[in-house]
Amino acid sequence: MVDVAIAQYAPGLDKQSNLEQLTKLASEAAESGARIVVAPEYAMFTAPSMDSRFVLTAESLDGEFVSALADLATTLGIHIVAGINEAVTGSDKISNTLVALAPKLGVVAIYRKLHLYDAFGYKESDVVRAGEIHDPETFVVEDVRFGLQTCYDLRFPETTRRIVDAGADVLLLPAEWVPGPLKEDHWTTLVRARAIENTIYVAAADQCAPAGSGASMIVDPMGVIVASLGERVGMATATVSLERIAEVRMKNPALELRRFGVTAR
Repeated sequence: MVDVAIAQYAPGLDKQSNLEQLTKLASEAAESGARIVVAPEYAMFTAPSMDSRFVLTAESLDGEFVSALADLATTLGIHIVAGINEAVTGSDKISNTLVALAPKLGVVAIYRKLHLYDAFGYKESDVVRAGEIHDPETFVVEDVRFGLQTCYDLRFPETTRRIVDAGADVLLLPAEWVPGPLKEDHWTTLVRARAIENTIYVAAADQCAPAGSGASMIVDPMGVIVASLGERVGMATATVSLERIAEVRMKNPALELRRFGVTAR
């Protein structure tokens, strides 16, 4: 069993302020006993619109922001997962990247967003380069294996299925789920669906207003919301359990019964 925390806040234009907010929430999570804290997508920097500011403020994986998170992970003795705008050498675009940082080890897993948010009037691809398709990177804490994906990827169930096929017991899902008509309903429905159909836990950490819809949550393999945050800034924790996963899979062996796999295109 491992205690996981979701951290919900509203990153803005000031990277130092964003780091301070994340530090505060991660410290609260560590004090509560959490071994992992999940921050939102674009936790490092968020502007009101997808424009060149994301490129101008981008950093490498050994830049100041990720280095500060690595130090924080070591200081608190916890794993930290957060979204950054990663600089791409020789390109006028960035990668929308998740980093997982372990105490004393630094980066232990990376995920670059595969499905860009070119929908609902937005065009993330104007400034972001889609990630290349690789075998999913995972990491282990107390025998529980964790996988990563980002926001709009949630609308593509095969993305999660690949991560489950890589052995993940828990999906960590940072997001900036943009508000709009029925969007929060879509968010809740899809987070629960990915948990139910894969019989895994999903820990989804969203930005809150103005850029995100909030409603960060942790969902168990039966689709039960075991922790949630509503619209407020804060953090919440829940225990993820391999025993609970095994119990659910005895009742619903959907992964064993499926007849189709996932292929890239």
